[in-house]
Amino acid sequence: MTYKKYSASGNDFVIFHTLVKKDYSQEAIKLCNRTEGIGADGLIVIVPNDNADFEWLFYNSDGSDAAMCGNGTRACAHYAYANGLVPNSKMTFLTGAGVIQSQVDGDIVETQLTQPKVIKEEFKEDGFIWYLVDTGVPHLVTIVEDLEKYNHDLCAKMRYKYNANVNFAKIENGIIKVRTYERGVEGETLACGTGMAACFLRANNLGLVENRCFVYPKSGEELTLSKIDETLFFKGAVKEVFTAEVK
Repeated sequence: MTYKKYSASGNDFVIFHTLVKKDYSQEAIKLCNRTEGIGADGLIVIVPNDNADFEWLFYNSDGSDAAMCGNGTRACAHYAYANGLVPNSKMTFLTGAGVIQSQVDGDIVETQLTQPKVIKEEFKEDGFIWYLVDTGVPHLVTIVEDLEKYNHDLCAKMRYKYNANVNFAKIENGIIKVRTYERGVEGETLACGTGMAACFLRANNLGLVENRCFVYPKSGEELTLSKIDETLFFKGAVKEVFTAEVK
């Protein structure tokens, strides 16, 4: 079996396409293992769909599924276009969060995210002010003056209490820097697209950033988040890292 390894802003994924829609959770655990597998944050499986260009099945590295992954959508769209699975560079595909639109322009991919839903308005806990929003998957957001306030144990506690990813965001000169603890990985990742979108939405609602701004995850790569009406768009570079065969 042949797989592609992709990186999108530091998030890495194993991707393949097949005609067979089934549970690939065990394959995700095996392939995403960084010691005995290819190594990745998640597995993306592309399967046919009658109502969109295709459907994706997304799994975290622990085999759990996820409704959405912002960086994953961009890597998936690039793979689909590069491998001739779609007729042109603009496509729609079905995720657990709904239908996603993406457009490929060379190595730059922009995704139109699903409509965000506020789960819980501003609240205080453990010395931080939090905001809980679903940008495809649920995210806790707190805005801090120093990203060194990111705390793994606190993130793990909040993640299990609220069943959400946890984001620390810093606003500086109209840009956002983000650190994210992700469910399914159970630790900090180099980037999380829906997490950056949640941080952007919170900062924008507070009037701290414009309707279009640059966002930098831990990887340091530059991404663009924008809001048109109430729709969020997420844009940045993706990279095909290598092709692998696994027996």
